[in-house]
Amino acid sequence: MKYRKFGSTGFKVSALGLGCMRLPTKRLMPLQADVPKSIKLIKSAVDKGINYIDTAWLYHFGASEKIVGMALQGGYREKVHLVTKSPLFLVNKAEDFDKFLNKQLKKMQTDYIDTYLFHSMNKSGLEKLKKYHLMDKMIEAKKEGKIKYIGFSFHDTLPVFKEVVDFYHWDVVQIQYNYMDTAIQATTEGLKYAAGKGMAVVIMEPLKGGRLANPPAEAWEVMARSKIKRSPVDWALQYLWNLPEISLVLSGMSNLQMLNENCDSADRSGVSSLHEEDLNIIDDLIKIYRKKILVPCTSCKYCLPCPSGVNIPQNFAILNNVALERSNVRKWLNKRDYKKMANSPEKLNQAKSNGNASLCINCGICLEKCPQEIKIPDELKKVHLILKKGKKIGDIYEKTS
Repeated sequence: MKYRKFGSTGFKVSALGLGCMRLPTKRLMPLQADVPKSIKLIKSAVDKGINYIDTAWLYHFGASEKIVGMALQGGYREKVHLVTKSPLFLVNKAEDFDKFLNKQLKKMQTDYIDTYLFHSMNKSGLEKLKKYHLMDKMIEAKKEGKIKYIGFSFHDTLPVFKEVVDFYHWDVVQIQYNYMDTAIQATTEGLKYAAGKGMAVVIMEPLKGGRLANPPAEAWEVMARSKIKRSPVDWALQYLWNLPEISLVLSGMSNLQMLNENCDSADRSGVSSLHEEDLNIIDDLIKIYRKKILVPCTSCKYCLPCPSGVNIPQNFAILNNVALERSNVRKWLNKRDYKKMANSPEKLNQAKSNGNASLCINCGICLEKCPQEIKIPDELKKVHLILKKGKKIGDIYEKTS
């Protein structure tokens, strides 16, 4: 495992971190974590040299932190830099900060958290920090030894990002960034801005919710030009590790094969290790993807559970896969997956959130939760028009976008 400088903290962090938002799940209940498999995965990651474990209050509907705590028993806690997040969107008074922090410490069976982040920071989150003096609460928790480093994860625009960065002398920031998302949210400018202030920059969504791991045929043809043969995942990860401003890349690995492949990729990583030919190939991949992706959903699942039982990320994933797919057979298979989803309350399995787009009642609750600021109800209407009504993608998106 390669290790990198973690901002100004003096800590050396593994190039690859384990994000515990996508732990192994039960086959018949895909939203529920499989505890034994998850524990094995986390322990295996640490055994392979990963020393950065990231979780949060909401991951796996509250189960992730508990599973991480179970996995880190037996001497594993001392081997890792443990990270979780204050659920800022659930904090409605100053006392809530301590309430959640203390519960998280108990769930993870630890006396301290190495890095504690304000989760999903945006403009309204910054106002909440000011209103309830939450920065004072964070500093107090650090003095008490409950946390070591202070930071935030981010989902908003570049001006807001700079405003938050300048608000406090943060240790760590976690941003969404990959070779397709260099101009949204924090952007490349924000990445350099934070790193320039000595902050450790942690990358989430390096594969854009898995989208970059399953490229269209044109992308495979581009990658085949390279003298060094890399998988689509390796291309995406190497792009990030090539940048000196990045301290660590988080990956939500959900099985041991992913873990092994990503660790192998990390072993080959290094700052400025990509040549001009490599960067040209990535530029060509970007051009291909930008023509194909319709809905910029990263499958973070913050929008779930939907009150109407709609599996929002799955609906968008099916639509994007249809748009990206070249094979008519695979297009048909993807559309069949949509038809298998529940299309009436009677068929709905709320535990699985397996409803298709037709069940959306336009309540708008998901709009407040989406980090990508996707107009979810509007996009779900398009999903149904294309995948059920047979409308052409070009007609729908040319006329409504």
